[in-house]
Amino acid sequence: MISKEDIQYSEVKISHKLMLFIFFAVFIWSAIKPFSYMTWLPLAAPTLIFGIPILLTYKKFRFSSFVYLVILIHAIILLIGAKYTYTFNPFFDFLMKQFDLNRNYYDRLGHLAQGFTPALMAKEILLKKGYLEKSKMFYFIVFSIVLAISATYELTEFAACKISGCTKAFILSLQGDEWDTQWDMIMAIIGAATALTLFRKIHDKSMEAQK
Repeated sequence: MISKEDIQYSEVKISHKLMLFIFFAVFIWSAIKPFSYMTWLPLAAPTLIFGIPILLTYKKFRFSSFVYLVILIHAIILLIGAKYTYTFNPFFDFLMKQFDLNRNYYDRLGHLAQGFTPALMAKEILLKKGYLEKSKMFYFIVFSIVLAISATYELTEFAACKISGCTKAFILSLQGDEWDTQWDMIMAIIGAATALTLFRKIHDKSMEAQK
């Protein structure tokens, strides 16, 4: 006899498969006539670099459905950024002109997600694996992980541009803001804080439902 738990488990698996389908659909769309394939490849690559291990370890370690949804949204943000480049995102170009902004702020959204998603993932891994329990130190460590990831990304971007000689492209991505790197890390911290406070109850309920 099929139990209620079996039905719920099947529904979760179907929703996860739907998320995977949406990811590949957006990935293919992103790869069709991007702004530049030279910029698309390194900007889209992280979705596979981090997505493949998540898929391969799905049976051994499963995140909550809420976190998988957050990961999907983050991947979509990255793929949209890869297609148009963060500097020339059409909708944020429209906002820039509409509100007389001094730059295209799509990259800020990307870095907000860069803090939001890792914070939730780190929280689940640390709790589910039993490495830590919730405390002030626990949240300090989660924030430290997020900041380390953000700083590593900035250093990797800088190193890649230095090695490949794409100095002009790097300067263009700053959009005239000499504090762009610092703002990117600040946005990551804001993203982490938002995830751990405003979305805390939703995340906790999603983890509880998984048990």
